[in-house]
Amino acid sequence: MRSFSLNTVLLVTGLVSVILACFLGSTDLSIGEIAKVFIGSGSHENTLIILEVRLPRALAGFATGAALGMSGAALQGLLRNPLAEPGILGVSSVSVLFSTLVLYFGIGTTSSLLLPISAIAGALLATAFLTLAAIFTRSVVTLILIGVGITSFSGALMSLVLNFAPNPFTLADLVNWTLGSVANRSLTDLAYALPFILSGMGLLLWSARGLSALTLGEEAAHAVGLNLAQQRLFVIIGAGLATGGSVALAGAIGFVGIVTPHVLRPFVRHDPAQVLLPSALAGGTLVVLADIFIRLLPTYSELKLGVVAALIGAPAFIWIAAQRRGGPNT
Repeated sequence: MRSFSLNTVLLVTGLVSVILACFLGSTDLSIGEIAKVFIGSGSHENTLIILEVRLPRALAGFATGAALGMSGAALQGLLRNPLAEPGILGVSSVSVLFSTLVLYFGIGTTSSLLLPISAIAGALLATAFLTLAAIFTRSVVTLILIGVGITSFSGALMSLVLNFAPNPFTLADLVNWTLGSVANRSLTDLAYALPFILSGMGLLLWSARGLSALTLGEEAAHAVGLNLAQQRLFVIIGAGLATGGSVALAGAIGFVGIVTPHVLRPFVRHDPAQVLLPSALAGGTLVVLADIFIRLLPTYSELKLGVVAALIGAPAFIWIAAQRRGGPNT
């Protein structure tokens, strides 16, 4: 009942944030003007503003945040590590690397599906590698360091790609993906990425009960009938699909997957299964509100969403890490 109430509140908050995103912007629109757009009697200009600019951008932000929030919660449950998150562990950076390579070589022009597929392939590869690392090392610190190494190496390769960009236009596209943004996203972009995001989130929800069992430890979870190999596979594929889809939609946006589960976990009695859906709803709302903040800032050029997410999330990550207690394997 508590989880249902929490999900209801977060769902309503998310809907309100998307509605606010349709209202707020450089052009002031009244409630009546927006209502006319949705019933099909609005002016051509207002219809373009709402249906072609603001609504797709808000939905892209919500889908991105939801994917990252649930992926972070699932990885934390699988690895039993509250510091696990697609961005920190290098999943997002490898996904961005694969997508920027597609942009750099111009392969994406042959098919619109190649960009999301490449981003998902990178996310799956990084997540699988991290899961193997988690099997062979019991140290959370070691796992985090491996993630930092993956992030650093993929970041160096991305810098190399940026350095050899053939023209300023290609460079601008690559920078947009590496810094993260939902600006200028269309409903078509959302339609390409959403099937991957939803299928990934579906797999994570399917594996929720196994995540609860893992809180007992792997041996105890196996004793109660959990198929550990299948559990890891479902979470790997689910997190890879969701994270890769979010990268294909918005580029690199970090820390959403660590902040939202950490805030919400006490409300669901620290149950990894119960925190998945609330983390998705809260992550989507967080990204939409951050994007609204960016649009309203009186800056000469619009800040990138990934930059703002890092400015908010990095101090939160430091605080979460500082609160941890335990021995060398924590």
